Amino acid sequence: MKNLIILSAPSGTGKTTLCKKIQKVFLDVEWSVSYTTRLIRKGEKNGKDYNFISLKLFNDMIKNKYFVEWENVHGELYGTIKKNIDFIIKQNKLLLLELDVKGALNVKKLYPDNTYSIFIIPPSISDLKKRLKNRNTESNERIKIRLNRFEEEIKYKSNFDYTMINNNLEVAFGELVNIINKIKKGI
Repeated sequence: MKNLIILSAPSGTGKTTLCKKIQKVFLDVEWSVSYTTRLIRKGEKNGKDYNFISLKLFNDMIKNKYFVEWENVHGELYGTIKKNIDFIIKQNKLLLLELDVKGALNVKKLYPDNTYSIFIIPPSISDLKKRLKNRNTESNERIKIRLNRFEEEIKYKSNFDYTMINNNLEVAFGELVNIINKIKKGI
């Protein structure tokens, strides 16, 4: 069963917004709460949006092989706990994961029979730059880092099961709802 639904996208493409909307519609789909060393942003809740932990604890968890995947994204560490994925598979439930590109491909490689991966792209690089600036959560330097990473991440889109453009949030959301409904029916 394809019960690991991965959404991946360059930063600022709308994946977090889409994930939050999906959580409100599909109450039976579990949400994977990643671990991160980055600082909490305004409006985020520890344990709900991310598990915000120290660099030392994150490194201890790497050493003890707790993560199924982890990545350094823009200078901060993000990771997904293996036992949570194994539990979902054993329970035959659906899990929505919001992962960076490399993390998504790692999970897909480890769980090929259970994973359906979706790559979200912006309509253009200029649109992405505008979204990142309008978020008001990043310095110009951090935005530049994210835009440089976009060039690298976009090269991986052919490795995903499905690619969609988030040009209009409601249209993209409808497309995502259709995909999840198909996954629930066994595609």
